Amino acid sequence: MQPMHQLSDQQLIRLFADGNALALETLVMRYKDKIYTSIFLLIKDKYLAEDIFQDVFIRVIDTLRSGRYTDEGKFLPWAMRIAHNLCVDHFRRVRRTPVIKTSDDRDIFEVLHFTEEGADKKMMQRQSHDRVRKMLDKLPEEQREVIVLRHYGELSFKEIAEHTNCSINTALGRMRYGLINLRKMMAEKQIAL
Repeated sequence: MQPMHQLSDQQLIRLFADGNALALETLVMRYKDKIYTSIFLLIKDKYLAEDIFQDVFIRVIDTLRSGRYTDEGKFLPWAMRIAHNLCVDHFRRVRRTPVIKTSDDRDIFEVLHFTEEGADKKMMQRQSHDRVRKMLDKLPEEQREVIVLRHYGELSFKEIAEHTNCSINTALGRMRYGLINLRKMMAEKQIAL
């Protein structure tokens, strides 16, 4: 029999399915650099990339052991797709992570200033704010009022409800529809803030 490193991916997969753990080790060694590098370039965190890399091969092993692997001749693209999907899952989880608020209900990262902003960044922010103001002007009055009171006036929804003589649920609904309408305008005009 040929040495393990000379066998094709399919041969190694068949050997692993038959119980040869060295076959899987050979596959891992063959592709570990490519898979890890692709994860690291997306995640940009060495330790997190290592965790995701391990998760990729846990999924690979589970799929191979259960006999569900069907990508004949395409082991690397299949493993890379698993890696990419795990990275996307990571970013989705991060997006759902709650925002840390200060005692006055502001996002902690809005309060902390780590570096001095450059003139180019300030100019881009000013342009973005101008675009937002123009889009806000196109919203129905009630939606615009709630968004302005919430984001610029930093009022709670209870305070907004009292100020606009409506229920909290109505204020929340107006905010939701206002944001939906803003997103639609941004998509139509292909604006990215």
